[in-house]
Amino acid sequence: MKQLFFLTIMVIMTVSVKQSFSGDSDSELLSLFSDYDEYNKRTYPEGATYEGDHRYDDQLSDNSEEAVFAYYDTLSVFLNRLNKIEYTSLSTENKLNFDLFKSSLEDNLADEKFKGYFMPLGQQWGIHINFPQLAFVQPTDTYEEYQKYFKRLRGFEENIDNTISNMKKGIASGIVPPVFIMEQTLTQMENVMNTETEKSEFYSPMYNDNKLSAEEKIQVSDELKNIIEDNIIPGYRKLYDFVKNEYIPECRKDAGIWALPDGKERYEKDIKDYTTLDYTADEIHELGLSEVNRIVVLMESVKDSIGFDGTLEEFNVYIKADPQFYYTDKEDLLNGFREILSKVDTTLPGLFGRLPKAKYDLKEMEEFRAASAPAAYYYSAPEDGSRPGYFYVNTYNLSARPKYTMTSLAMHEAVPGHHLQISLAQEQTDLPKFRRDLGVTAFVEGWGLYSESLGYETGMYEDLYQLYGALTFEIWRACRLVVDTGIHDKKWSREQAYDFMRKYTPNSDQDIQSEIDRYISWPGQALAYKIGELKIKELRKKAEVSLGDKFEIKDFHDVILMNGALPLPILEDIVNQWIAEKMSAG
Repeated sequence: MKQLFFLTIMVIMTVSVKQSFSGDSDSELLSLFSDYDEYNKRTYPEGATYEGDHRYDDQLSDNSEEAVFAYYDTLSVFLNRLNKIEYTSLSTENKLNFDLFKSSLEDNLADEKFKGYFMPLGQQWGIHINFPQLAFVQPTDTYEEYQKYFKRLRGFEENIDNTISNMKKGIASGIVPPVFIMEQTLTQMENVMNTETEKSEFYSPMYNDNKLSAEEKIQVSDELKNIIEDNIIPGYRKLYDFVKNEYIPECRKDAGIWALPDGKERYEKDIKDYTTLDYTADEIHELGLSEVNRIVVLMESVKDSIGFDGTLEEFNVYIKADPQFYYTDKEDLLNGFREILSKVDTTLPGLFGRLPKAKYDLKEMEEFRAASAPAAYYYSAPEDGSRPGYFYVNTYNLSARPKYTMTSLAMHEAVPGHHLQISLAQEQTDLPKFRRDLGVTAFVEGWGLYSESLGYETGMYEDLYQLYGALTFEIWRACRLVVDTGIHDKKWSREQAYDFMRKYTPNSDQDIQSEIDRYISWPGQALAYKIGELKIKELRKKAEVSLGDKFEIKDFHDVILMNGALPLPILEDIVNQWIAEKMSAG
């Protein structure tokens, strides 16, 4: 999965934006995009830091309810300004930019009524997980840079107070997460609170190379220790006590979003947002069951080729339990991924006309969040190229990290999956910033799953166990269609979802539970993978049939990726236009 930096609904203060612009329509539109980009940097300064813009390195996003109101007011100002632009006078490219920007603004404004900020914490996001990531991106090379870092850290307690205030409003409105989700956040907070100061994530910049004098190092170290002990840990303790003593007793018992006010409408909105298509929950549920049945046949065939004498369920139990399929040393696991990625890298020139300039690297997932996290994340490289993209690997509980899924996982999260797609989008400097950053989940995760399938034609699955692993990953995504709709529309329990996943996948019990809890916390997101992958495969098949000998896989992939992440209907229009142009070229 693609893990967005600071994956929480960031709420932001209002800014002054220009109400009019003198000039032609294209210039007006580009000026609007520029103002919007600047607005985001000012009101989401952590994101600006991440991208290499260091004007706001001493500031934090405002996560108060007042800031939420101001955010939606400001989006309305941008939308009103957009609607005053003469659409018919725009260039073809800017008409697409206009449409995408308008759709994005309208989709965000439509979320206002659901008050998502009333549920700011989960087992995989929230201030308790996101805030320590400052240490990863914050410049701390000089004494002056450390002072900016310290100012941010001292703002933690105010953000905690705002978080608690929003959660109290959620209690009063009946907008609360399941109790078993919030119970997991307690352990995560304990992991931070109970870590020795000098081993804290917040203290970790002190171990990096810097330009501090010997005297400055002592001063900075002492000040940082004091902030951790006097600001950070008390802030965590305040949040922990509130969640444990006041919040969890008020949390809901049912897993599905249907249990919330306007739950059915909320889920319908989630389906549309994450798939970009007009599916109903019933249609997706049936599609998932159909895909599961189709993939089971393929898994049976591979199981028979391996020579296993038993049922598919017995084979899944075997590969889940046999020690030969697991590493016992985390460095061996990481090196195994490095070896796979090195091999994948050699296949890329045969699949793509354009490859990204940005590099990628492997990182071990931080201990404080690993227990409730999935097998891997990807964090994109900043546009300034100051850091590579990172493929984060979970090394917690190695007996839950099978070798046979490593190839698929690497191809999804790194190359040719998220790193390649996101980096290429970032490097399309002729696109407006919002287009380069557009995170259409059906496209992004659909591409990630499609990327796994490229292993079949590049020889990455010659080992039958890796081939079987690829199919287990595909059926896992098909199961998501069934389980997500089951939980949030058909009122399945957590246990029903667990039993379904366990029946069809050899995923470890821990992995299955972590995944199900992710679907519960993030309604609809899990639908995007299969829906997006099926659409990309459908478009590829159409291009292959229509173009025959004219079809080039490099050209097809470049067309898919050249416009950044797009809603699937617009992607289909672009591919259809490309096919028509290729056919008319003779």
